[in-house]
Amino acid sequence: MRFFPSGPSPWGEADGSGAPPPAKVSRRTLRTAIEDALISGFTRRNLEVVLVEELKLVWEGDDSGPSKAESKRTLVGGYIDGLLLPQLVALARRLDAELEVPEQLLTGLRRYIDAYERGGGVEAPTKNLIFAANGPKPDIVLRDAVSNDIEIVTNAEYCLVYDRPIQGEGLRYSHLIQWWREREDLPDAIDDLTIGRQLHKRFRESLDSQAEQVVFDAYATRYKSSFDIPALIPQVYLHYDPYNQRTRRGMASGTRLARQRMDFLLLYSDRQRVVIEVDGKQHYAEGDTASPARYSEMAAEDRRLRLARYEVYRFGGYELTQNPDSTAMVLDFFEQLAERMK
Repeated sequence: MRFFPSGPSPWGEADGSGAPPPAKVSRRTLRTAIEDALISGFTRRNLEVVLVEELKLVWEGDDSGPSKAESKRTLVGGYIDGLLLPQLVALARRLDAELEVPEQLLTGLRRYIDAYERGGGVEAPTKNLIFAANGPKPDIVLRDAVSNDIEIVTNAEYCLVYDRPIQGEGLRYSHLIQWWREREDLPDAIDDLTIGRQLHKRFRESLDSQAEQVVFDAYATRYKSSFDIPALIPQVYLHYDPYNQRTRRGMASGTRLARQRMDFLLLYSDRQRVVIEVDGKQHYAEGDTASPARYSEMAAEDRRLRLARYEVYRFGGYELTQNPDSTAMVLDFFEQLAERMK
């Protein structure tokens, strides 16, 4: 029985040693592997049920609808052609875990998943996403040190905590809208657009500067086309120090944690994490005096994040507040970033 169409194998060419060749993960190769698994594993009638009822996929094909798809491959493509690589990886994991697919095909999918996991991004899963504080610093304690479970014992009302797993497609604004709807117990009569605006207003309250507002407001214009894009999450806690900086400097060690918060975080997937920093004078000066120590601290923290496989991008406060084309410049950056992360 032939599981794959004739031509080059989607798994690559063997090297003659009997060992499978390294998997090359791209949208094209993984999409083809998923299509082959579904096409070979299910009849046309069952496939129509699996795609909609079990995998909960949405038809993105032409206006004629899935029932008019000329072949099983065209049918599957109408549901998955628009998915980005992290979404395809998440779908491949679901095929492995949830569906009865021939083992020969699962072996190939697993190789792609493994190659993707090795290929880059942050290895540790996202946990304890604390962000958008608009008041006093939260007081955080370890409720369970073994499991790394935390609890905010004071000032919890001034920050937000996203307590759901980050899926393969990352954290999208549509996910946050649904989370906010349930968190605030909002009725179904309130539409997503209204909730999205509420959430935007709440996030904006946490910003520290005009320069940060330029970045945040520019990115928010991208939600006009769709909420189903990665959310720009403001003021995300990276480290936590229970002491403020003045108290820490007066202690014996005198060492404070650098960059307790990231200005913005984008989660293109649980592994693909992009940090956006907006640099004001405080990043490189003490008052009006240049501070090599401050700059060195910032550079060292950037190195640490990059070694942990975060991507870090910086905007200067001056280019955001003194440039009449700053909004267009920021939008162009985010368009290029989105294209790069596909």
